[in-house]
Amino acid sequence: MPRTVWALGLVSLFMDLSSEIIHALLPVFLTGTLGASVAMVGLIDGIGESTASITKMFSGYLSDRFGRRKPLILLGYGLGALSKPFFAIAAGPLPVLGARFADRIGKGLRGAPRDALVADVTPLEIRGRAYGLRQALDTVGAFLGPLAAIVLMFALADNMRTIFWIALVPAVISVLLVVFGVGETERREVGSAKPPLKLADLRSFDQGFWMVVALGVVFTLARFSESFLVLRANGEGLPLAWTPLVLVVMNLVYSLGAYPAGAISDRADPRWPMAGGLVCLVIADLLLAFGSGLIAAFAGIAMWGLHMALTQGILARLVADAAPAQLRGSGFGLFNLATGIAMLLASVLAGMLWSSLGPDTTFLAGALFALIAGGMLRFVRPKDSGANA
Repeated sequence: MPRTVWALGLVSLFMDLSSEIIHALLPVFLTGTLGASVAMVGLIDGIGESTASITKMFSGYLSDRFGRRKPLILLGYGLGALSKPFFAIAAGPLPVLGARFADRIGKGLRGAPRDALVADVTPLEIRGRAYGLRQALDTVGAFLGPLAAIVLMFALADNMRTIFWIALVPAVISVLLVVFGVGETERREVGSAKPPLKLADLRSFDQGFWMVVALGVVFTLARFSESFLVLRANGEGLPLAWTPLVLVVMNLVYSLGAYPAGAISDRADPRWPMAGGLVCLVIADLLLAFGSGLIAAFAGIAMWGLHMALTQGILARLVADAAPAQLRGSGFGLFNLATGIAMLLASVLAGMLWSSLGPDTTFLAGALFALIAGGMLRFVRPKDSGANA
């Protein structure tokens, strides 16, 4: 496994540790401390995540144009670190929206170049493992963050603003790791075509690529923000100080499953783990819609984490396989532009359904979109890595 893949995984680990300390507490901070509605929580998350995805369109294009990935990766992680203090000083929902917006722009700037760099430095026959490893390390941070939030909530008597300040420390470590740990000298494929400056260049992306994009859009409509998982558990009686446990459980399952799922996709048809992930998502939605009490809620949350493990790294691998090598950054950008718009729609719709018809309807809508995505899998044609049967 190339050194750069390990470095990018550790960078993601520390930034996710920082972000998830905040994200684990943000729904209850917004609704409890700042008096925001559930619909506003959905809007803030939807705008934030869609901003990240849409920004990846431009960062992917720029990384292809200039032939450099690291500067945009560094800028993105740097902006993410700079946004953290603004959560601590926010006096209302709109400043939180501004901080979330800046943080997610940083995520967007780094996302497509980072994902393209993984493919640049990794042989095709272990590409699934590479994405699985980076995703697994990323998700280690994503469950350590909420775990740290629980400890800090008890240690600091539920002082969420002080906890948000502490979250700045791992973000700074992440930036330093980019500076000293990530390199581009191992790139195996060098772009030879012009960057996509004109619409005509979109012809380089064939029908197989656009099918992966369509699958990603419908799949994104099925998996709205995890903030709704936190609110669901809180509504079932989970005390305020323990609400980060939702993301601990989800991301623990996610991190344990991401690398094995990537390894399976290297040896067999990657559509099989994707299909399994969609089944897990439907089960999670049904448990969260119809289950009663915290046991049912956490069973649904664990299944949600398993669906993430089985799908997220493999989706990235499918995009890398389907995009032309010289336009891979732009391919990730186009994919994330489409899924970013879908994420905004998904989170806003989830918030509106929750506020008007209740949480059951929100999760049932997610299950319906997951079933549609499952039907689309048969039309996706993954590239043979040479290891597949």
